[in-house]
Amino acid sequence: MSKGSLLIFSAPSGSGKSTIVNWLMQEHPELNLYFSISCTSRAPRGTEQNGVEYFFLTPEEFRQRIENDEFLEYEEVYENRFYGTLKEQVERQLDQGQNVVFDVDVKGGINIKKYYGERAMSLFIQPPSVEELRRRLEGRGTDTPEAIENRLAKAEYELTFAPQFDHIVVNDDLATAQAETLSLVLAFLAAPSTPTVPSAPSAQ
Repeated sequence: MSKGSLLIFSAPSGSGKSTIVNWLMQEHPELNLYFSISCTSRAPRGTEQNGVEYFFLTPEEFRQRIENDEFLEYEEVYENRFYGTLKEQVERQLDQGQNVVFDVDVKGGINIKKYYGERAMSLFIQPPSVEELRRRLEGRGTDTPEAIENRLAKAEYELTFAPQFDHIVVNDDLATAQAETLSLVLAFLAAPSTPTVPSAPSAQ
């Protein structure tokens, strides 16, 4: 079985990244895409199971694994609330031939790309403008005006990292952005499968 590849998706909040990633995974099962299963130090919610949605660790276990350099990337979102991706888990999924999808923040995306190099393709999903992003966030109706300002300030900062990604997909029209993303993914997944062994000479 050939090893899987890695696809990294990052974007400012409200860019439509998760919509595009979920569409790819649901509508194109032939791509054999699987999310990397992350770790978190928060408690399971609802029907969440260890090893399915997340690996659930205590903050102490998480710190120990950071100490042991076991994470590809991690973040302490609030005090004692960690999220991260274990190197060992990603390798396990790749060995099973899965194409592993990362839906991560911008810095996490850059770190994973640095670690895996050519085995990974990184995509930055970009809103058409900060004004459009403001319109989308206000349209959701889920954030306070203060939270929206914080998200926009963070988005402007994150947009400065876009050139460090392999490809930038501007999500102005969702169907167009989905088609562009699919085409980039197909090209990337097709590339490594080129045979590296010399082909036998054809019979004359």
